[in-house]
Amino acid sequence: MPKIALVAMSGVRVKDRDLAEFGLTLPGFVERSEVIASLPSLGLLTLASHVPKNWECSYIECPGPIEEAHQQITQSTFDIVAISSLSARIFEAYKLSDQLRAKDYTVILGGLHVSALPQEAMQHADSVLQGEGEHAIFQCLQDWENGRMSPFYSSLAEPALAFDISGARVPRYDLLDIRNYNRLTLQTTRGCPLDCSFCAASKTISTFKKKPIDQIKKELDAIHQIWPTAFIELADDNTFIDKRWSLELVNALSETPFKWFTEADISIADSPELLKLLAGSGCVQILIGFESVNGLSLQNIDRSNWKSKRFDRYRESILRIQSYGISVNGCFILGHDSDDPGVFEETLNFVESSQLSEVQITLLTPFPNTRLYQQLKEENRLFKEVYWDECTLFDLTFEPKRMSANTLRSGFHSLMKELYNPAATRSRKRAFATMRHSRRDLEHPKSQ
Repeated sequence: MPKIALVAMSGVRVKDRDLAEFGLTLPGFVERSEVIASLPSLGLLTLASHVPKNWECSYIECPGPIEEAHQQITQSTFDIVAISSLSARIFEAYKLSDQLRAKDYTVILGGLHVSALPQEAMQHADSVLQGEGEHAIFQCLQDWENGRMSPFYSSLAEPALAFDISGARVPRYDLLDIRNYNRLTLQTTRGCPLDCSFCAASKTISTFKKKPIDQIKKELDAIHQIWPTAFIELADDNTFIDKRWSLELVNALSETPFKWFTEADISIADSPELLKLLAGSGCVQILIGFESVNGLSLQNIDRSNWKSKRFDRYRESILRIQSYGISVNGCFILGHDSDDPGVFEETLNFVESSQLSEVQITLLTPFPNTRLYQQLKEENRLFKEVYWDECTLFDLTFEPKRMSANTLRSGFHSLMKELYNPAATRSRKRAFATMRHSRRDLEHPKSQ
């Protein structure tokens, strides 16, 4: 029986030394960072369910130095090693791949970065999978068995490899040692129709797709079998776009014992029916990309100015969502072309006055082949031509427009200290707890 190792290059290392040092003392920042770092690679677990039945699969995580993963792989007799990495660790993924190929291992590379720059990745792999990998991994492994593996498989270029999400299978959660995780991931939608200029998430490999509710129930059942008390993070870019389908989804989640978290857009505030259902479903938090407190920065951030048109309703929407006992984690990006040095104080004031329960700030990051990347490259504003290990969301990689690079860095650092210090973090949690207590008349049994 042939054997394949699925290797996840997990974790991100901030390059900015000052931020890396003081960030470790900021509870709000550390809390979310630890959650993200401990998530399993749902992409690889999904691919594992589409590997031909005659193959034996192993799942390996590489959160630290690649020497550890290299040793674990070479102690076994794998026929194929498939590595997935985000941009921030792609250089390490390439190095690991080169080392393994030097020992005559056959290596496949895939993931978001590889899908954006397949020609680059092909220099370090025997085969590259671009885009959705379900059909591609199956075809690639069958071709290997028949001695004709291609160097490139692309669901974006080959219609036969495009994936119909109605054919989804339950991810191989059974490959995990759940003692290593504080939550599990489940995908209910893929892609996002908003098309933000900076986005390098799953929309870059797929149009917006909704998984059948019956399939989601099967995946929830699979999680329950291995971890009845799991906390679930939906690995969606934007869950509640289709409100009618969303009601079905939330009803399905309501039938489980799970608490859960997801990402959505601000339009969730416009649906009282959905909010009421969410309040009793086990949903504890929704992450929303507000992107900026500067209305000018939202103009043309997506092709239809969808977010800009809702800017005036930000505070009202936050209060409405949180009034149902659902925490809002508001995400803001610093460094837009319309941002000047006043944006840091404006962001702090907005977070405090809006009563957001959680907040996440990042630096604008031009991930490869996004519209933002193309713009900054054409304007000759990128610090370096190749900077993928700095695509951490916390390292500055380009020349800002209305302030100096040093001003943006120092302002970002100061804002981090203001938002994530112990007093500020406690204050947000207390305010949200008070709000939840005032709405005990709502029917949300899982939060009782």
